[in-house]
Amino acid sequence: MISPYFQDHMLGNVCFGCGLDNQDGLHIKSFWEGDQAICEWLPEEKYHGWANLLSGGILATVIDCHCMGTAMADAYKNEGRELNSAPHYRYATGTMNIKYLKPTPVHQKVRIVAEVTERKGKKVVMTCSSWSGDTKTAEAEVIAIQVFNSNDTKDTNPFIDK
Repeated sequence: MISPYFQDHMLGNVCFGCGLDNQDGLHIKSFWEGDQAICEWLPEEKYHGWANLLSGGILATVIDCHCMGTAMADAYKNEGRELNSAPHYRYATGTMNIKYLKPTPVHQKVRIVAEVTERKGKKVVMTCSSWSGDTKTAEAEVIAIQVFNSNDTKDTNPFIDK
């Protein structure tokens, strides 16, 4: 069975937020729930900003990585392909605008919800929100840009160190 988690199909990924190959990373996992991409992640105490509250920078990293995985998975979904099929795509952040609404507790699961609102060429626009229980703690607009397509020989895989 093919893993439903977007990040499981990004071989060689050493990113701090989403990389399977970073032993010290956050190891977030994203998956489809209908048309929404979901990430559920339980922070550790070491990621606090103030006592008992998640660092805004760590939350931004989770949102960023979740959205880059979502952009990749959306491209496969639009093409009617499985996540492990070629060609392989990778995305990088074009812009990310986050509005922090409430403090995010560090001892509760964080739920990140992203939806694709626009696709145009190599650009994918998404809205994203973070939740702690029933409380929305942040919302963002994120633009992802495709930076790797395994069918394009001039692109190099940003996840493989040459």
